[in-house]
Amino acid sequence: MTTDTSSKVLMELTEAHMETGLRGVPVGYCTTSYVDPQTGLHYVGRPVSEIAHEDPEAVIYLLLNKRFPDAAELEAFRAELKRRRHIDPQVFFALKTLPRKGHPMKWFLHAINTLGVTDATGDFREDCLNLIAKIPAATAAIFRLREGWGDPILPSEDLNYMEDFVRMLGVPGLDADGQARLTELMRVFDVVHLDHGGGNLSTFTGKAVASGLADMYESILAAMCGLAGPRHGKANQECLNFVEECVRAVGGTPSEGLTRELIQNRLANKLLIYGFGHAVLKVEDPRATVLIELGERLCPNDVNFRMVKMLRQVVPPILSQNPRIADPYPNVDLASGSLLHACGLENSDYYTVLFGMSRVVGIAIQVVYERCEARMGRGTPIVRPKYLYSPKGTSEGAAVDAMIAG
Repeated sequence: MTTDTSSKVLMELTEAHMETGLRGVPVGYCTTSYVDPQTGLHYVGRPVSEIAHEDPEAVIYLLLNKRFPDAAELEAFRAELKRRRHIDPQVFFALKTLPRKGHPMKWFLHAINTLGVTDATGDFREDCLNLIAKIPAATAAIFRLREGWGDPILPSEDLNYMEDFVRMLGVPGLDADGQARLTELMRVFDVVHLDHGGGNLSTFTGKAVASGLADMYESILAAMCGLAGPRHGKANQECLNFVEECVRAVGGTPSEGLTRELIQNRLANKLLIYGFGHAVLKVEDPRATVLIELGERLCPNDVNFRMVKMLRQVVPPILSQNPRIADPYPNVDLASGSLLHACGLENSDYYTVLFGMSRVVGIAIQVVYERCEARMGRGTPIVRPKYLYSPKGTSEGAAVDAMIAG
């Protein structure tokens, strides 16, 4: 049985909780965000759907300070991030030595580790702000060097957070209109991916590693290793591939009848349906709603986006027929990859990197809380969960129950 500080019973542990990935087991507090099953993701109590179009710097300030900045504070915070944007040239040199193969997340991990070599101060608050400021430039450099677009483009003193990121990408062939569309998308994409509660794999992993007093860069590196897996951060990439497969299967023109038949055939053949369902939500992910509404403005005629809208219409009623599916509705990944593709970032291998660039922010801020503020400034203790010995795992159910009861 677990209790909070007032001895209120939170839950009783039974054998059913063993080997379930700690799902639903309370282990701490998150001061930045939470996910409500009916209303979705909230940042410091604010529904993300209501703030998705705010300036990214303002939302980062909200996560850091638990309130939105006024105009003067926002300008000062922007200036602070700009002051910290410079990246040691050795980071770019280290990236240039990498072979252009393997998933781009391996480059992203290498960039974070090298930033730790060149920039770590050992102060969690300082390293949090430095990493938030530098990660867009490092991410843009990965695109340019790995794709052969040219040398990294250095940060600007004149542009804001995501505006400068798109400039540093320098996507070949993207005209001024395309640049503006990609910038508008990345501003919203960044905001809706900044944080997602305290218990998802990448966030928990980063905080667990930090509990051993690894520095910020080592902790975020570990978090991004968790994000790199196909069950976590790679979902947006796989979802675009699924959408494109659906477009091909219906002959390039999304229609309700053909799409419904396609989904039913996939389910009959036990194939996955990407972009639907969520571990907590019981409704359509408000982030998906925001991105689909944005897509109506940015790329309404894009064939992949049209398929996203058709899947949104067709899939939930089909999945709802299965009583084991608690959430048959679209999640954020259904739309994000198709919008990135339509706005000029066509290589889906990089979508997890873009996700990571945003999520680094929320995880770093949560690490600061656990190391510098939790337990009246003492910080959380080192993570050390209890594993019960059982030579046959869960098959030794009676013994496990007895140990828990005891």
